Amino acid sequence: MQAVVDALKAWQLHPVVDHFSVALIIIAIATDLVASLIPSRLWIRNMAVTLMVLGAIAVAGSNVTGGWEADRLWDHVTGPAKDVLQRHATIGFYLPFVFGALALWRLGIQFVGFIGGSRPLYLLVAVVAAVAILYQGHEGGELVYTYGVGTAVLPTEAATPSPFPSAAPAEAIPAPMPSTTATPAAPASPVPSAASSSANPPSPSIAASPGPSVAPSPAATPAESPSGGTPVNPPSGPAASSAAASPGAPKSL
Repeated sequence: MQAVVDALKAWQLHPVVDHFSVALIIIAIATDLVASLIPSRLWIRNMAVTLMVLGAIAVAGSNVTGGWEADRLWDHVTGPAKDVLQRHATIGFYLPFVFGALALWRLGIQFVGFIGGSRPLYLLVAVVAAVAILYQGHEGGELVYTYGVGTAVLPTEAATPSPFPSAAPAEAIPAPMPSTTATPAAPASPVPSAASSSANPPSPSIAASPGPSVAPSPAATPAESPSGGTPVNPPSGPAASSAAASPGAPKSL
């Protein structure tokens, strides 16, 4: 038996049973109100009785499954959510007794003659009970959607595994980011300008290998004049330079 209870706990049926509880109770009371407007349609009253009995059973199921959830989550809820949870648990404890009594009352109205006269009072009490179960559903929704109780927003230390295999979350693939490394620009080759080339003429290269020294020409040395001994300057011009450059060349007469 405990294995069956553990399996039911793993299914986390409290939200499912709650929806059936609220729907069955509201439809049962609404059907009874319509049956009061059409007293000749007895099948509508029979349907209201059936729905109220099923609704009372569903409310009892909500109380049981809610107790399972409270055992799992109670110690992990703090702050304002804990106040809402306590109020939700208190109302949920009394609702099964309320709707169980209403179901028995409705069966008595349907099948016991002297109880049939209390039908108007029954409808009034049933409407108040419907408001109470709607408020109870609002409290449960606030716990889930406002405070995240029972969801992944509020993790527990020993969470009951779900019987359904959960799909692994897809890993986000990072988008390629543009490179921010600056590529060094190639140095611009200097273009010689006309001004710089004219200002700095190229210097002639000097041969590394030593050459034979040129002996000075006898004509290049100053000679004394026969009259006063004043040295006579060698002739200037191309002849002197050619004579100095070629000492072995024949002299012209």
